[in-house]
Amino acid sequence: MNIVILDGVLFIASVLLIVGLRKLSNPDSASNGNRLAAVALGLGVLVALVYPVETQNNNYLYIAFGIVVGGFIGIISAKKVPMTAMPEMVSLFNGFGGLSAALISLVWMVNYHFSGEATELGIVLLNLFLGLVAFIGSMVAYGKLSGRLKDHHLKIPFNKVLNIIILLVTVGLIVVFSFNGYLSTPQTILFIVLSLFYGITFVAPIGGADMPVVIASLNALTGITAAISGIITDNKLMLLGGVLVGSSGIILTLLMCKAMNRSVLSVFFGNFSATKGAENQVEGNAKEISASNLAIQLAYSQRVCIIPGYGMAVAQAQKIVKELEENLENKDVEFKYAIHPVAGRMPGHMNVLLAEADVSYDKLLDLDEANSYLETTDVAIVVGANDVVNPSALEDPSSKIYGMPILKLSKTNNVIVLKRSMNPGYAGIQNPLFFKDNTKMLFGDAKKSIEIILKELKDV
Repeated sequence: MNIVILDGVLFIASVLLIVGLRKLSNPDSASNGNRLAAVALGLGVLVALVYPVETQNNNYLYIAFGIVVGGFIGIISAKKVPMTAMPEMVSLFNGFGGLSAALISLVWMVNYHFSGEATELGIVLLNLFLGLVAFIGSMVAYGKLSGRLKDHHLKIPFNKVLNIIILLVTVGLIVVFSFNGYLSTPQTILFIVLSLFYGITFVAPIGGADMPVVIASLNALTGITAAISGIITDNKLMLLGGVLVGSSGIILTLLMCKAMNRSVLSVFFGNFSATKGAENQVEGNAKEISASNLAIQLAYSQRVCIIPGYGMAVAQAQKIVKELEENLENKDVEFKYAIHPVAGRMPGHMNVLLAEADVSYDKLLDLDEANSYLETTDVAIVVGANDVVNPSALEDPSSKIYGMPILKLSKTNNVIVLKRSMNPGYAGIQNPLFFKDNTKMLFGDAKKSIEIILKELKDV
């Protein structure tokens, strides 16, 4: 096929990809944007299959097999994954993207007999390193998110120092091997092992509350490897897609770091959640409220605000919360949602949940807007959130989340916390909010509790 036509198709695919990614920024157009981006990448795959290359090994059977098997696994996974497991799925898919980039580098090295010009070999080795870090780091993140890996399974002595040493050694090896212009088999194996080990030590010390930050940073790494892979394979669409994903991932990482009050350097050297001392003990008696009493309180309120967290995803309560919104608005009650940037276990987790329930984007308040709104709110209902409303971040210098911006509920008239029990949140620390004078607890499954509230509201 004429190479001019193929380049034209790639140009069209590039435009579709940019437009598709732009549409992802708005919940109303996100679905169409996702379809456009999928079409763009599908065109890119087709062009890559027929694009002229220096050698032709007739590997179409293997390629077709990979497309069919991979497509089948992807479709089944996407259809079956529950909303609670979305962060784990994102980690898995992100990890396989990094692995793909690493394999592209390995194939290049095999084809060129592990030798090349200094610049070429340096780029390939850098891509191999970043791809393997993104892969194994995402697998560790998946293990943590799914509960298969606990923090005590991954305790590494002198982790921060070890991270710096491994990173410096690996960068040094890239420079040495590049100028030598050649790698032996043992050197290649050593480089791969060091890269994988750094990926483990990079993610191992990360605490639960910081997981959205590491997902964003690993996503940025995968985007960067895709861009470098586009340079290696001379694939313009892959280069463009990688640049877009990598740059957006970096921006998201910076936003997540700001939301968690973490420095960017702590991301790369694995210094998350370093506890500053013994946590202050939380003492007091939590006060309970019944669903019927809460229903009466809501019916006679002027402003109600929902603060969602991972517990809402577990209970699958987003649609019943939407019903509560509609019911109260019919009673002329103003209803909003306060969204913390790192609520849940991945960036945008709560936004995805609420979008699934057709909650209007205009009702979602960001951190600053929410804190102003909460000062004049009659009832704030915390649905499964814990760490993002924990006043220890402001009051307890010994807390591992100290300094993290939170949703402030100290001036809210009434705070109702929907939880199954008094167990601590993902960060593993107790929440003094539960014992404050303006706070009451409604224990049980969030979805069932709100169903009872809705029934009671009909009689108010």
